Amino acid sequence: MDRLSLYLDPQIRDWVLFPITLVMILVGILRHYVVILLQSPPKKLSRAATREQRALTRSQILRATSSNSPIPLSFYKAISQHLSEAYKTGTYLKDGPPKADAPSSAPNPLSDPAAMDGMMAGMKTQMVMMVPQMIIMGWINFFFQGFVLIKLPFPLTLGFKSMLQRGIDTPDMDVRWVSSLSWYFLNFFGLNGLYRLILGGDNAADSSRDMTTSPFATMGNAQPGQPQDFNKLFKAERDNLEFAEGLHNWVGENMDTKILRKYGKLATL
Repeated sequence: MDRLSLYLDPQIRDWVLFPITLVMILVGILRHYVVILLQSPPKKLSRAATREQRALTRSQILRATSSNSPIPLSFYKAISQHLSEAYKTGTYLKDGPPKADAPSSAPNPLSDPAAMDGMMAGMKTQMVMMVPQMIIMGWINFFFQGFVLIKLPFPLTLGFKSMLQRGIDTPDMDVRWVSSLSWYFLNFFGLNGLYRLILGGDNAADSSRDMTTSPFATMGNAQPGQPQDFNKLFKAERDNLEFAEGLHNWVGENMDTKILRKYGKLATL
């Protein structure tokens, strides 16, 4: 029985094998463009939020250049102390200086409209990715259940039988025969290379994302990171600025002497 040869009707190839493959390719391409249409352009940050972020970046740049600073020590200390005082009073905070009686708590991402928009966009994208695959699987199960479509041209071990012959309970059939449902799963994971060739590397037709991505994953990716507590960041930055003042070294220190010594106008010590 294990040597029994099967002869498939050519109409199975023309009316089952090719249509399943073609439908999955076209649905993947269509899904890619639907996801692009559903994506909304990123919202611009308000002026206060941009000012809040840039104030932190300004301090970080000042600290990064402290050991080889182009700013003299007096000017460096003036800028550093000005930023430190502004961080202390909450001048740069988006919502203004914190109130004394306000409870100290981490920002709630669900209260951020941008985070909620990102979550809704992620759910819509996941629906576009999951619903077509559910429909295609139901279509194959209803019309082509139990069909044997193709025989692979290379030998396989018995461990592949459950993967390649889903929906067919025949223990004596050669492992190389592929059922209709298994052909769907092979296309599900095997067409990603074709999608990258047609649509580019960063495409929305990649079926492997359907298995690994949750509908709420985009919530954290819609904005660059989770909501940050800038009040705590500013307090930590004040300590960093104070430490960086002790490391300050002005590159223009004794510049005239260095230039004269370089060109031989001053004796080298």
